Amino acid sequence: MTPPDPRLLGPLIAQLRLARGWSQQRLAAELCAASGAATVTRHEISRWERQARVPGDRWLRRLALVLDAPAGLLVEAAGRSRHHGPVGAGGSRSRSALLALAQRWVADPYAPLLVAPAAHRSAPAGAPGRSDPGGPAGPGELAELRRLDDLTGGADLALAAAYRLRRAARALAGAGPAERRRLLPVLAETAQLAGWLHADAGDPTAGLDAYRLGLRAAAAAGDPALAGHVLGSASHLLAGAGDPEGALLLARTAYAGARRSAGPGLRALLLHRVALAAALGGRARAARQALDAARRTAGAVEPGAEPAWLYWLDDTELAAMTGRALVALGRPRPALPLLRAARRGGRPRRTAVYGGWLARGLLQLGEVEQACAVAGAALLDAVRAGSARAATPLVELERRLAAHRTEPAVRRYAALLADARGFLPRGPVTAPSRPPAPGRRGGTAGVAGATRRPGGGTRPTPTG
Repeated sequence: MTPPDPRLLGPLIAQLRLARGWSQQRLAAELCAASGAATVTRHEISRWERQARVPGDRWLRRLALVLDAPAGLLVEAAGRSRHHGPVGAGGSRSRSALLALAQRWVADPYAPLLVAPAAHRSAPAGAPGRSDPGGPAGPGELAELRRLDDLTGGADLALAAAYRLRRAARALAGAGPAERRRLLPVLAETAQLAGWLHADAGDPTAGLDAYRLGLRAAAAAGDPALAGHVLGSASHLLAGAGDPEGALLLARTAYAGARRSAGPGLRALLLHRVALAAALGGRARAARQALDAARRTAGAVEPGAEPAWLYWLDDTELAAMTGRALVALGRPRPALPLLRAARRGGRPRRTAVYGGWLARGLLQLGEVEQACAVAGAALLDAVRAGSARAATPLVELERRLAAHRTEPAVRRYAALLADARGFLPRGPVTAPSRPPAPGRRGGTAGVAGATRRPGGGTRPTPTG
């Protein structure tokens, strides 16, 4: 096995351990056997992986021995971890917390990870406070929010999702045992959708925090499949944020914990999460293996047999995911027809996302003019959708086009991008500035009308 080289020691230990199929308890036992002393427990392994403690040189050497990894790799990662501190600020803290929770979950997918009082603290900021009336979002509200997500993006919907997540968390905190069993799946699904929309709005920290709450709720509900879907979504967030190592660790964890209870559709989706993260991280062999497994698994998908929260997954989407991974692997030719099919009659965000990958594939083939034309159309779709996730790769494409900047098509795309920048979502979506309602920590932001974005200005809400 070629060992990974993430930035910090904790994720590195976790990934090397999972690659061997070991639990934290098993790694502790192996270390005790190698040292001849029963001084390392599962809790110590957990502290190492959570970056709460960095092992000394003696244990680093023994870790390298039992995990069959170069000692220098572990020593370098330990040095970065000591410089980094136990937990970084902002998104780094949220990332570390989610990675640590994911390791606890995969060790026991039915472990009761949720503590009711934490529900309020874990819900992302920006949602209404405790005095807000109303019960949790039910299946009807979730279905409506998903329908809206098909039409527009996180820039318009993230605040609404945060509002519903706060309601669901607050309702669970005051529920009795029977009501709690009913509400836990609602909270998990609401948190997954909120995480997705925050990520789509360009707020990865709020997205990771929502996913962490969703994982706790799904585990407490005894639903490993839903927990795996939550982690798969978080993997996709990290992949888009330029963290393929973290994305790969979460995707593999999701598949390991959910595969026994997941249907073929979810298993295929999680394998695609693995494939994309591996391809982006330069692990071509792992990506190809995951793509082959996803292709075999997708053949067993039965329409209507998957959970309601996978309503959007169909053959066209799975094929487009294959095309995206192939482009990331530098194999654009077989990817182009798969990506073109996903853009026909698609929703604005989907056409923007896969249009960006199609443009990247065309550029790999030297088709600069076609790449610019496709990227320009995708850019307009990203504006219509209000999706930072769709817009970011199209902005980054300008750098890939730098070698061809004298060509007319490239100049036209650069001009279009310059004109569109003021309408693209940029960073976290925040509530409009206005006095909060009495008794609340922050005001309730409406979704209709205009969405305020960092940097000033408003963007009219798309109509579909």
